[in-house]
Amino acid sequence: MGKGPFFFRRSASRRRQRKIVIPSESPPPPHLSPLGSAMIAGGGAISMTKVKKKAGGARLWMRFDRTGRTELMELDKNAIIRHAAIPARDLRILGPVFSQSSHILAREKAMVVNLEFIKAIVTAEDVLLLDPLRREVLPFVEHLRQQLRHKYQPKLSGPAGEQESEMQVSDGRQWLPVPESTEGLQSELPFEFQVLEIALEVVCTSLESSVEDLERDAYPVLDDLARNVSTKNLEHVRSLKSNVTRLLAQVQKVRDEIEHLLDDNEDMAQLYLTRKWLQNQQLDAHVGATPSNHPASIRQIGSKRSGSLVNFTFGEENDVEDLEMLLEAYFMQLDGSRNKILSVREYIDDTEDYVNIQLDNHRNELIQLQLTLIIASFAISIENLLAGTFGMNIPCSLYEVQGLFWPFVWTTNAGSLILFLLIMAYARSIKLLGP
Repeated sequence: MGKGPFFFRRSASRRRQRKIVIPSESPPPPHLSPLGSAMIAGGGAISMTKVKKKAGGARLWMRFDRTGRTELMELDKNAIIRHAAIPARDLRILGPVFSQSSHILAREKAMVVNLEFIKAIVTAEDVLLLDPLRREVLPFVEHLRQQLRHKYQPKLSGPAGEQESEMQVSDGRQWLPVPESTEGLQSELPFEFQVLEIALEVVCTSLESSVEDLERDAYPVLDDLARNVSTKNLEHVRSLKSNVTRLLAQVQKVRDEIEHLLDDNEDMAQLYLTRKWLQNQQLDAHVGATPSNHPASIRQIGSKRSGSLVNFTFGEENDVEDLEMLLEAYFMQLDGSRNKILSVREYIDDTEDYVNIQLDNHRNELIQLQLTLIIASFAISIENLLAGTFGMNIPCSLYEVQGLFWPFVWTTNAGSLILFLLIMAYARSIKLLGP
């Protein structure tokens, strides 16, 4: 090419050297649980590993298995839906929009629990707890971990461990009972009901503590208002009424949800996740034992499976007796807390009525005083009329009478006093003034 007018020769001395970057060894990726990016919690303390947050609205969850082992993980909606087999609308119940509501929903393989600050998804195998690091949720986390370890911790060594391994199987993450151990499970509450019991216990304990604090603070404030109606005391009572309304709504929501479950045996039967899981395991075992070249037998087993599930769902009342007793205990506790709050509210209403009576009494006293002053002003105005009449510069023969001034003054004063007493007596006779 020829050299044009805008041709510049690039000097070799100014040519920059290309930097060669030797890539360092990337750190090994964190351990990933089957549900997503995990933070493993081993032992008693929770040891967190740095996890890259997923895109698409991932939130912090804690997973409990039957042995009490925990994992902190960040999961999105799709991972939770795949794991718990729940519809997407159930996740909205655990979201911020419905954070003030209380729900215990039964699904095919999971139970959605939203009780005040405890938001969890319970299956027959594990528990997913939302926002486990909140201060209100920590007692539930600790209590659940201790109870699960106490009841489900397997023994992995020695003859006892061999015997335990015959009754439990491991899927690589947790220990689960096999269908042959059904009789052992029936001696105590199922796994999902133990989680529900702990959740109800923590929530009811928190509400009961709030009710006790309310009672301890309410009565002195109301007594102070009854003794002295002031702006400061009225402000304290206004704040107290707000707390009563808020606490009553919280207790009422949980109580109504439990009452709704107690009124419907079908909903309670759907909450028996472990039984349904064991039934499915048994039916899957029968299906696996059936030869693959007999489709008619497979269809027959499938029909029996659906029929057994229907019979379980709409079975006798004895199927829900354990859950009914569990819910009734906490229903009575919540009902007692509700009655305490209603007693405080009635005391507030009684105090307000007493204060209003006091204010009405003071208002009546002011009205009586005002009426007395009006009668006195009317009597004095008569005397002022006479004094003003004789004070005009008009010729009158009475001005020339000696010694008439003081008798006239005393006479007009006496007339005004008599008029005042007569009007007061009339006002008392028609009960315009008190005795």
